[in-house]
Amino acid sequence: MSWRNLDIEQKLREGRGVPSSEELQNYLDVIWIDQHLSDVSVLMRLKEKPKREAVQNYFNQSKLEKGNVFHIDEIKKICIDYRLRFLSSYYFKGDIPQEAISKIKDLERLNEARYSGFKIMAPSKLFKLSNADDPLLFIPINKDYYYLVHKWGKDLAWYRKIWAWCFKGVENLLIVCLAISLLVTLCIPEGMFFPAQNPTIGFFLEFLFMFKSVVAIVIYYAFAKGKHFNTAIWDSKYFNA
Repeated sequence: MSWRNLDIEQKLREGRGVPSSEELQNYLDVIWIDQHLSDVSVLMRLKEKPKREAVQNYFNQSKLEKGNVFHIDEIKKICIDYRLRFLSSYYFKGDIPQEAISKIKDLERLNEARYSGFKIMAPSKLFKLSNADDPLLFIPINKDYYYLVHKWGKDLAWYRKIWAWCFKGVENLLIVCLAISLLVTLCIPEGMFFPAQNPTIGFFLEFLFMFKSVVAIVIYYAFAKGKHFNTAIWDSKYFNA
């Protein structure tokens, strides 16, 4: 009788013997099926129609990455500043990467929970809206706090905040219209439309004419395309961007 310590792994392997290639393939098939069904379950919940009531999900605070928890006001500010949407993943028409699905499964195992009510922050073009680049996937903790799960895609263009500022509100749009009108007026040769002997009055009248024209074009374009301000679209599934 041997008095040496037992190597449990070795005993396990000896008890199984040498598996055939067919047995190994069966093992792999079972593992793949389990993983596939788990992935499908997460994908189905990502594509679930949003519920009217607020969704709450359980998180173990001791296992939570505090840096990934965001208040709805923080999310709203970024959406308005960069003209983004924060909508249910049900409306997202892009592809959800496998890495994001894996992170959801890891979080569910870690917290012993099953999550739903996912939301995504992304540009409007990535959502299926109810009328005719850089997504962030969130899990709601409650109605005010959200947990950031995964980011994918390319970073936003450096100038997006400047561009989005123009559509932040009525005041911003008027300032842009005034600036464009002034630039166009400065490009008009002196005396082209009004007598050169009254340059100040002529410039002022040309500026008013240009401002009226620019505002008319903006209003027509906005109504024709169903455009709305950042503050109105950030969490709406109805308005065009």
